Formats: sequence, C-alpha cells, structure tokens
Amino acid sequence: MSKCHDLKILRKYFNEVLLGTKTFEIRKNDRNFELGDYINLREWDPDKQEYTGGHLVKQICYVTDYQQKDGYVVLGIRPLTI
Repeated sequence: MSKCHDLKILRKYFNEVLLGTKTFEIRKNDRNFELGDYINLREWDPDKQEYTGGHLVKQICYVTDYQQKDGYVVLGIRPLTI
C-alpha cells in the first residue's frame, strides 16, 4: 500500500521541481520511502519559518542509496499519472 509523505522543500528547489528540471530528491530515509509512494512537497520559507502555501505531489519512481551518506537515499520522482 502506497504512502504519502509530507516534506518541506526550499523555494529554489521547489521551483526547479515545478519546472520539471529537477526530477529527484535526496532525503534522509527516516520514513522508509518505497517505490510507488507519493511525496507532497510543501514550499518552505526558512526566513519566516513557515510554509508558503505552494505544494506539489509527485510519485516515487526510483529509490537508491548508491554512494549516499549513511541513511540517505536518492528518490526519482515523476508527475502523477491518471
């Protein structure tokens, strides 16, 4: 059963995902990310310490820990398909 993970993302990275030029996330694997799970990327403003209201939902299509720091993974992400 797929899960949906709410994650903070900084504006500069949010915009790249929105444009489709950033198709991956590198994250600490403290949520046991799995193929087919969804991530709700919520735009975060660190200066104000609050969410901006922007968000994107993507599906995890690839997971690897190859050459990452211990406990971190690279998540391949793609737009939702209907």
